[in-house]
Amino acid sequence: MSDNPTRSIGKTPMNSRSSKSAVLRIQAVAAILLLQVNLAFAAAPPQAQSAPQNSQATPAPEAPTPAANGAAAPPPTLAQQMRQTQQQAITPQRPFHVDLPHSHNPLAPYRPSEAPPLDLTNSPRLENLIRDGKLYISLHDAIALAIENNLDLAYFRYNFPIAQTDYARTKAGGSVNGVSTGIVQSSTQGGFAGGSSGSGGATSGSAAAGAGGIVTSTLGAGTAVASFDPFLNFKGFTDHIAAQEGNAFSYGVPVFKENTIEALANYTQNFPFGTGLTVNYEGQRYANNSPYEAINPSLYSNFQVILTQQLLAGFGISTNERYMHIAKKNLQITDLAFRAQVIATVTQVENIYWDLVNAYQDEQVKEHSLAFAQRTLQDDQKQLQLQAIPALQVNKDETDVATSEGDLTVSRATLRLNELLIKNAITKTDNAAIDEMPVIPLDRAGPPDDNASKSIDDLIAEAEKNRPDVTQDELAMQVAEMSLKSIRSELLPTLNVYGFYAGAGIAGPRNPNCDLGAAECASDLPTGFGSMFENTFNYSSPEYQFGMNLSINLRNRVAKADQFRASLEFRQRQITFEEQKKSIRFDVRNSLFALQQAQARVDAATKARDLAENTFDVTEQEQQLGAKSSSDTLAAQHDLSIAESLLVAAQTAYEKAKVDIDRASGETLQQTGVSIDDAKMGVVSREP
Repeated sequence: MSDNPTRSIGKTPMNSRSSKSAVLRIQAVAAILLLQVNLAFAAAPPQAQSAPQNSQATPAPEAPTPAANGAAAPPPTLAQQMRQTQQQAITPQRPFHVDLPHSHNPLAPYRPSEAPPLDLTNSPRLENLIRDGKLYISLHDAIALAIENNLDLAYFRYNFPIAQTDYARTKAGGSVNGVSTGIVQSSTQGGFAGGSSGSGGATSGSAAAGAGGIVTSTLGAGTAVASFDPFLNFKGFTDHIAAQEGNAFSYGVPVFKENTIEALANYTQNFPFGTGLTVNYEGQRYANNSPYEAINPSLYSNFQVILTQQLLAGFGISTNERYMHIAKKNLQITDLAFRAQVIATVTQVENIYWDLVNAYQDEQVKEHSLAFAQRTLQDDQKQLQLQAIPALQVNKDETDVATSEGDLTVSRATLRLNELLIKNAITKTDNAAIDEMPVIPLDRAGPPDDNASKSIDDLIAEAEKNRPDVTQDELAMQVAEMSLKSIRSELLPTLNVYGFYAGAGIAGPRNPNCDLGAAECASDLPTGFGSMFENTFNYSSPEYQFGMNLSINLRNRVAKADQFRASLEFRQRQITFEEQKKSIRFDVRNSLFALQQAQARVDAATKARDLAENTFDVTEQEQQLGAKSSSDTLAAQHDLSIAESLLVAAQTAYEKAKVDIDRASGETLQQTGVSIDDAKMGVVSREP
């Protein structure tokens, strides 16, 4: 038999099949054991199995990897390199500063003043963050650039000199024009996910500062306030008259001619006590051709001093300086409103930055998913050529590639949008090169936030102490209370006392054409201007008078209605103040709960990502062993991609929740290291 080649050949396939079957059984058993081992590791505690929650964010994006030498110190990350370069290369920027016009030139008050021209160039800090055609930006860089370039802040800075002009006009007795304290959010649109009070603005505070509206408020109502600026008025004229006379005996000539030269001067000034001062002077030279005049020309001057004092309505500094007191409060309210504007802008920039980080990481996840789908398609196409897999598997791979490409397209569009939003928030003007420049976020996670471990009572106490809208409301209450007191003066009758003093002087030479008798043509009056002035002021011809004026509105309905309305509006402001405090408490609680929920979502998303990653690893190993197909591996990788995207979204929501609780507790500036003085100047002079 052994010599029969046919039998010998026939036995070989039988032994081969049996040996292959045994090998497959061994491989299957090994795969099952390996699966059990991997599942056991997947169920192990997270600290032994997976990396920390923010392990993906540890290396800076596109940063060089550290050298594999345990003894040598790791090289600085790209974020550290960019910060060092920035600190060395930043050139000083001109700070924002506008002074009120002031000059010793006596003509300066009558000439217009122009504000300094706008500076619409981006700060040098922006150029120092560009490397290899990309904008590398950290969270601190984004905040610093917003302080220096954001147009919302640039717009609001002009409220400081505007408030100063308001105060300057009230010092002269003018009424209050008011300063807008509404929060501006034109250049930081998008990405804001804070609570309803995230704008950081005040309600009653803005009303106290003169925000416009359809309904007219009684704020600042009361008796009329006269101008405290002195006024000087001159008037002079020359007059000539020639008239034919029907009766020559009237003036002694058939044609009567007269020439008059007259000058008038008036000085008025009012004072905060309700005191008014008026000084009048009149000088006249009169000449004619009548022979009936003993002196010709005749000189005449008159001097008057009138002093008035209000005793009831319009009396006192508190009444006449009420606009000035309101303007002073408006200066404080404007300062607080700017702080609220800075908080709102920084909050929005932080949220936009974390949205950018989310979009950037999500794009990377989608790129990895597409790369794996393409690699699987290439491998399966090779297997199809060997007829090892059906053609349907390749069709499924192509479908997965198309789906991944669509997801990546959407992710890239979202990233471009967030890049535009962050550029809009940190630049003054558009730059074609920067508009098309990719933005690389350097920070993947924010610093730890102490507010997460504080109690609600502590957070509420911090909010009531730190939030500018609380102080704004307190100042608004003070302004309303002052207005309530000043309007009471309008209810009183008008009573003023006055004193009047006048002096006069007459002079002139004798008329050589006088044809009256010697006694009638005689005159002992002085002949020159000097004597006339002397007689005007030497009490030689005095006139003085003291008196009073009393005016009573017998029904006084308008003033009474205004006063009672002011009282009602004050009660409304008290309600608004209490409502604001309740809103702050609710805002703090809501922000803390949102932070806790965001933290829980991050923990859940981290565990889901770890399990999906372990499942993918096991499925990939089983595919290599032949126990799973590429379709199973693609499904596992798709689940892993979804889990990674959900984790990125959860981490972004957590960072934005930290931003929101900082805003709600009024600690945004402390947490971000923003100096309010730097924000006023528009130049970040110190690093946090």
